[in-house]
Amino acid sequence: MAKLSVNINKIATLRNSRGGDVPNVVQFAKDVQRFGAEGITIHPRPDERHIRYQDARDLKPEVYTEYNIEGNPIQSFMDLVLEVKPTQVTLVPDAEDAITSNAGWDTVKHKDFLVDVITEFKNNGIRTSIFVDPVLQQIEGAKATGTDRIELYTEGFAHQYGLGNKNSIKAYTESAVLANSLDLGINAGHDLSLENIKFFKENIPGLLEVSIGHALVAESLYLGVENVVQMYLQKLK
Repeated sequence: MAKLSVNINKIATLRNSRGGDVPNVVQFAKDVQRFGAEGITIHPRPDERHIRYQDARDLKPEVYTEYNIEGNPIQSFMDLVLEVKPTQVTLVPDAEDAITSNAGWDTVKHKDFLVDVITEFKNNGIRTSIFVDPVLQQIEGAKATGTDRIELYTEGFAHQYGLGNKNSIKAYTESAVLANSLDLGINAGHDLSLENIKFFKENIPGLLEVSIGHALVAESLYLGVENVVQMYLQKLK
C-alpha cells in the first residue's frame, strides 16, 4: 500500500487570504493524521504566500507520521530544513514566481549541485527525494546524485487521463520499473485525485508515497475531509 501524504498548502492559502489564523494549519495537520493520513507535506516558498517558514517549525512537534518538506534548495530553504529536520526533503526546481511546480529537475545538467545538496541533507539524517519528469535519462541521472527517492511529476498523466488517454501512464510505468531496478524509492505527486489515483497506483510498481493537496482539499469541500482521506486510503490499497 502506498502511503498518503496530505499537502496542506491550500489550507495556508485560505488562512492567508483573510488574515488571522483560521483555518489553523497545525490543527488541520493533526486532524488529517487522526483521520488516517500517513504523512504531511508542505511546500514553503520564499514569499510565504501560503505555508510560512514558521509553520514548518510549528508543525514539527505535531507531525507524528511522515513529515515531508518540498522546495527549491535555495539557502534559506536549506537552513529551514536543516533546522526542522523532517523525515524527508523533496527537492523541486520551481522558480520563485511559479504558481505551482511545473517541471522536474534536469538531473544530468544539475548533477553536481544536487549531489552537494543531497549530501548535506543525508549527512543530517534526512531522507531525500528529487522531483523528476518520467524520462528514463532523468531517472538514471537521479540515481547518480545519491538521492534516496524520486517523486514522479504526474501533471502530464493527470491531464491526459482526464481526456480519456490512459496510455499516458506508459512513461510513468517504465520510469518506475527503471527506478526499482536502480533501488530508488518512488513517490509521486501533482494533480492526482480521487478520479485517477487508483489507476495510477495500479500501474506504478513499487509506489511508496503520493502527495496530494489541491484535489484533496477541493474534494473535501463537497465530501468532508475525513471521508476523503478514507477514500484515498481505500484506493491506495
